[in-house]
Amino acid sequence: MPTQGTNGRQVHGLGAAVKEVAERASAIVRLELELAAMELRRKVVALGLGIAFLLGAAVLLVFMLGFGFATIAAALATAMPTWAALLVTTGILFLLSGVLGVLGLAKIRKGTPPVPEQAIREAKLTTEALKTDGR
Repeated sequence: MPTQGTNGRQVHGLGAAVKEVAERASAIVRLELELAAMELRRKVVALGLGIAFLLGAAVLLVFMLGFGFATIAAALATAMPTWAALLVTTGILFLLSGVLGVLGLAKIRKGTPPVPEQAIREAKLTTEALKTDGR
């Protein structure tokens, strides 16, 4: 004899109930895997941006070193105007590399560790809910 379900549908026996539970469990697992993939994607993008900023900072540091040596050479060879202009350029490159370095480190800290924390938390909550039979 069919029994009335909790949401108005009729459930035809134990087999249908087991099938519905299995379908819902697989849907929950699919959603949790999708959440984990989205979270990992977001962290990998943050890591990539952080690495790009750090590479930019490294390139600017190489230029700064070149300008630093040019400044020293100009200071030894000539009077104030030439080396002062080169020294100002070196300072600007130093500030730019500092800003890129700070941005890169912030992005890397944001993206590490690349573990889907929210998905793991949701899976634990789902497991607890299933163990307590929804109460």
